[in-house]
Amino acid sequence: MFLASVVHEGSRHAARLVDGGGVVLLPPADVGALLRTPDWARIAGAAGDEVAMADVTLASVSRPAKTICVGLNYRAHIEETGAVLPERPTLFSKFTDSLCGPTDDIVLPAASSRVDWEAELTVVIGREARHVEVDAALDHVAGYTVANDTSMRDWQRRTTQWMQGKNFEASTPIAGVMATPDEVDHARDLRLVCTVDGETMQDARTDDLLFGPAELVSYISTFTTLRPGDLILTGTPAGVGDARDPKRFIAAGEVVVVALEGVAECRNRFVPPTTG
Repeated sequence: MFLASVVHEGSRHAARLVDGGGVVLLPPADVGALLRTPDWARIAGAAGDEVAMADVTLASVSRPAKTICVGLNYRAHIEETGAVLPERPTLFSKFTDSLCGPTDDIVLPAASSRVDWEAELTVVIGREARHVEVDAALDHVAGYTVANDTSMRDWQRRTTQWMQGKNFEASTPIAGVMATPDEVDHARDLRLVCTVDGETMQDARTDDLLFGPAELVSYISTFTTLRPGDLILTGTPAGVGDARDPKRFIAAGEVVVVALEGVAECRNRFVPPTTG
């Protein structure tokens, strides 16, 4: 099934997408809250009030306690950066304040002149995971969505640690729709695309991932507990602006779209800075 976080008549809801372009409103406030409810799959499939998709606004699928991101995880992207294939996942985290909605305007910060796009397959955790083996890890995944790990490259490169370039406030849109694993075969081979003002910048398939969802859930659960609603941004494919010749960064007024085949998209306009 396809689940969404929506706003309808001023109230937030989790919702189930139905044929014909409608959604069934569910009691929890968003998909993340739904996943934290015992027997969430039964609740998600239950009958409820149906409204037209045109009458709702999509919100981020989850407001997670943890957002873990992976760097250098597509083979083609690793090659374009000149890095070597890592033996283990390269991880960093995002604060909740860094996240925003799938259609929100994003303010270009005055402090950065190198704002870049990163389309990313995103794993949504559905069951608590701690010390999980790889062969059991996918049992803890509720579904898959897409995000844009907007990166301020000048800040990212200030030190060997990337955190400051990845955590500007309200800069990382999370899509509003999640597909359960049965709908997308655990996202083993989906098309992932990023366009900037209609120009295709990234166009890849998720089968180019070095560390897939199972490996990531297992690895991360070794050092921290993953809880329902938590997100794993699995890395970006080749085509980022920082690796181009000449380099290309996001300009004020441009619309960046990241899309995961058959699942969801984020469509965000980048607007001029006000303050840093």
